[in-house]
Amino acid sequence: MSINFEVLDLRAFTAVVELEGFNRAAEMLNMSQPALSRRIQRLEGAVGAALLERTTRRVSLTALGRELLPLIQRMLDEFDSSLFAMRDVGVRRAGQISLACIPTAAFYFLPSVIARFNEQYPNIRFRIFDLSANDGLESVARGEVEFGINLLGSSDPELTFEPLLADPFVLACRRDHPFARREAVDWADLDGQRIVMVSRASGNRTLLDAALAKADVHLSWSYEVTHLSTSLGLVEAGLGLSVLPQLATPQGDHPIIITRPIRNPEVSRTIGVVRRQGGRLAPATERFLDMLLGTWKGAPP
Repeated sequence: MSINFEVLDLRAFTAVVELEGFNRAAEMLNMSQPALSRRIQRLEGAVGAALLERTTRRVSLTALGRELLPLIQRMLDEFDSSLFAMRDVGVRRAGQISLACIPTAAFYFLPSVIARFNEQYPNIRFRIFDLSANDGLESVARGEVEFGINLLGSSDPELTFEPLLADPFVLACRRDHPFARREAVDWADLDGQRIVMVSRASGNRTLLDAALAKADVHLSWSYEVTHLSTSLGLVEAGLGLSVLPQLATPQGDHPIIITRPIRNPEVSRTIGVVRRQGGRLAPATERFLDMLLGTWKGAPP
């Protein structure tokens, strides 16, 4: 069965969504409103369902429209990048890389690799979805991004997970705290301390709770936060100690916060690359992924 629509149908759909109406979208695309409506109707006919809900006052996305919008945006971006690259072939290397990344890796690790990559390929654009572990897996599975950096594998047979790095959970404390004078602490040492923990909705918390339960270790907390960066703010203010993955801690010599290993037991999460089974990556993405893997494995690509 063939799906019959044109690139301009996709552009019409995204224009109506971004400009929140048919009038401005028609003006931007330099076409009449009836012609724009026909474009939308053809796209809806191709997918077999309505993508937009129209009232006299506003236009909004249907559930299917919300699901398809990021995929259509990516398709248009890749199409435009391919045309741009073909036009400039032999003169410059251009393109776009789209990936989903857990926030801790996106904030502390990913920028250094992107900086190195940009030195070699300054015309490559990046679209980074900093998502939770579960949302990142879904983004890869739906084809919204080319690959993901995640702390979870998936039971989906259409996805592959390549482990790359063991990221241990560590203790973050102020430099003036007594624990800062130790080389390491045990989980038992944290008894009676004011602990900052990430919420139970986090994949990090799920992994940590499971590992501690298996080792028969009970950890009570005084503060529960949604974002790991918030926990570091509480530590810096002297309100408590934080247990978090090493990648989520400040890199280099921080003036206030210092980290220490936590032992008995040692708990770590596994960071890896999630891809669609059998999916082919764009050349720019292949080059970036090679550099990413080489950096994580400690050897320059």
